[in-house]
Amino acid sequence: MPLSSEILSSFDFAPRYDVAVASRRGSGLAQRAENQDNFVVIDHAGQAACLRGQALRRLRLAGWPAGHGRVAVLDGMGGHGHGREAAEAVAAGLLGIPACREAGELARHLDALHAELQGRFAVEGGVRPGTTLTMLELPTGGAPLLYHVGDSRLYEIGPAGALPLTVDHVPATAAALSGRIDENGWWRQVHGAHAPQIAQAFILGNAFASPAQLSDPLYELTPLNLPSWMSALPDRRVLRLREDACYLLATDGFWSCAAPDRFVAGWPDLLAGAPDAASMIGRLFGALETSPPPGLHPDNLTALVLRPLQAQAGSHADETALPGPPR
Repeated sequence: MPLSSEILSSFDFAPRYDVAVASRRGSGLAQRAENQDNFVVIDHAGQAACLRGQALRRLRLAGWPAGHGRVAVLDGMGGHGHGREAAEAVAAGLLGIPACREAGELARHLDALHAELQGRFAVEGGVRPGTTLTMLELPTGGAPLLYHVGDSRLYEIGPAGALPLTVDHVPATAAALSGRIDENGWWRQVHGAHAPQIAQAFILGNAFASPAQLSDPLYELTPLNLPSWMSALPDRRVLRLREDACYLLATDGFWSCAAPDRFVAGWPDLLAGAPDAASMIGRLFGALETSPPPGLHPDNLTALVLRPLQAQAGSHADETALPGPPR
């Protein structure tokens, strides 16, 4: 079995978190020709892991501050060519960004990486490749920092259900920004169905600023430009985690099916009672193998579970999320 399909959990995030990750070409007979997904894990001891050439790469980062962490998932856009290489380049770039303690500092480094890689992947007369990037920076003694681009997602899975904490960068969201669809319409298009279209990706650029053309910079979704019903979910923000929930960073292969909201709604029961993050990853992949949802499309699959440990139990504050389809 290729290294990229193993569940990796031998990371040092104690006593704050339990982390596990796995990445595969697909599930069952629904296999892609290559795995264009990727992930990055940097633990509290500076031990790092990602994929290179679809195989596991491990290394230790010199000078990484003790107790600081970083986790991310990426989904390369193969439809434009070089999707795997784009995701690998961003993953390698994340290993070179210094530990950040503030959301603004993290965003500055990532925006600079985006611009640098645009130059590297410039295609004369063609379209740049791209990749999603959904990541959490885990400062020593501080709250996690979210940075999100694309249509991979962060979910909170707990007593209230499986709640999305990110907004997909897709054409339906562009329509919502301009007031062309309402909350019901947006939910039906984004969470009630699945279409492999994207309005923004790392390296590729964005179609939010001007839908008629692809613009080079990344377009940050903020409370100033988001509709009121999703204004609490900006792309770059500080998170407050619940100790009675786990957090899933995943690529869209996990909900590329006919009724994704119904499939995702079963995740809390699926993960209930799992003793650790690795077991949760195993159950998520196992569900696709043994009980795939109707209409499942062949796609790459990457899932990273971060489980807060009771040792860091604190305020038990809720993180605002999209609770489900509006009534």
